[in-house]
Amino acid sequence: MSRPDPTALGREDSWDGVRAAVAGFGVSGFAAADNLTHLGAAVTALADSATPAQLEKAELLEVLGARVDIHPGATATLPDDVDVVITSPGFRPDAPLLQQATARGIPVWGEVELAWRLRAAGPSGAPAPWLCVTGTNGKTTTVQMLDAILRAAGLRSVAAGNVGLPIVEAVMDPAPYDVFAVELSSFQLHYTQTMGAEAAAVLNLAEDHLDWYGATPGVDPMAAYGADKGRIYTGVERACVYNAADPATEALVRDAEVVEGARAVGFTLGMPGVGMLGVVEDLLVDRAFIAERSTSAAELCTIDDLAADGHPPAPHVVANALAAAALARAHGVDQAAVRDGLRGFRLDGHRIAVVGSGAGVTWVDDSKATNPHAAQSSLMALEPVVWVAGGLAKGAGFDELVRSVASRLRAAVLIGRDRDVIAAALSRHAPDVPVIMIDADQTDPVDGGQALMRRVVEAAASVAVPGDTVLLAPGCASQDQFSDYAARGERFADAVRSIVDKT
Repeated sequence: MSRPDPTALGREDSWDGVRAAVAGFGVSGFAAADNLTHLGAAVTALADSATPAQLEKAELLEVLGARVDIHPGATATLPDDVDVVITSPGFRPDAPLLQQATARGIPVWGEVELAWRLRAAGPSGAPAPWLCVTGTNGKTTTVQMLDAILRAAGLRSVAAGNVGLPIVEAVMDPAPYDVFAVELSSFQLHYTQTMGAEAAAVLNLAEDHLDWYGATPGVDPMAAYGADKGRIYTGVERACVYNAADPATEALVRDAEVVEGARAVGFTLGMPGVGMLGVVEDLLVDRAFIAERSTSAAELCTIDDLAADGHPPAPHVVANALAAAALARAHGVDQAAVRDGLRGFRLDGHRIAVVGSGAGVTWVDDSKATNPHAAQSSLMALEPVVWVAGGLAKGAGFDELVRSVASRLRAAVLIGRDRDVIAAALSRHAPDVPVIMIDADQTDPVDGGQALMRRVVEAAASVAVPGDTVLLAPGCASQDQFSDYAARGERFADAVRSIVDKT
């Protein structure tokens, strides 16, 4: 007897007899394996390594009936008897297991694709709509702002996908949601085929993850990265939201295959045209989702509503708020809910957070700025700056960044494996800016980078003068010297508090 075709199955169908291989055992991999097991599929989860917490989850999954194979090389070979592969987003298309699946005609889905296929009817009787966000920077903040707005409107919403809950866990929740606020990375979008959001936004497009996309010979990494971002617009029903200051995002909208009647809606930090959201004096306004948009604008909130701890919002925070508002308005949320949601929203840690001040110098942690575009946004909001940067550049360049911010820099303190890449850009475009290189010490891995960051802060303090801001905006990933960007920011904040307190 033939086994069922997984491409024809949904949440209400029996997956008994379907053999699924799940590649990777991170958050999304475990969620996929757990829920497929719940549906009755025979699941084999494969991973080359696992943390102690993941090993505990593996034991639970085996109790539920799945097979878990975790050892070096476990993902090198696809098992013989497989009907579908669910891949974690970190697996590149040239991974042997995925290439074997493609050669054998086996469908390869990401966890997002699986979640889309497992949607169930929501309170309205239809599956709850997805409002989706991608972009090089600002995704998490925008999705969290959107979730806050939707909740202020009285909707049962959740931030999911690349932030918060894995999206497959969210759609399988026994208590259905009204709407999902979904963050999607380019990796996730690469493995998504059938999703069609109610509304979607690409916030910006800049160099990032070019090492991942440069794996295929003859492929332009930046073009491939942008194409995956643009997949978010495929099948959109109501609104494709784009950044008017970033023509690449508008081009993605023009090229998208959407449902007839879907609109292009831009956002801008300037005066909005008809069909856009933007800023008029100190107001965020809507000229897209009102009947009188050709002659007037609807007030959404004030710039001051976005302020946190008495500090005015950086321009990119305002841009994120406009994108979140556009998506919410596409869903039918009223002006008051936009205002109330944004007014009560607060940024997560390590995003332009003031962590200390003393001797006239302000110390700011933006460790979440893990690529040059994000670092540029922070640097453009502050002046003058002692810039702390470096780490893993992921194939990105820094020439454009340094050219744009050279006049704002007092000095630069550089760390990490790719600090020479940044130093070379500074030498070319800001030769008068002093550069301090902080070499790694053998004790750094042992203490989690605490001693390293203390040397960084001491070096920055030695060149900062009253009126300066010392800004940790690395423009790089952190894993060469820290466990993640949060640990990097925490070590920075700890060192600042120690030195500032002593001062």
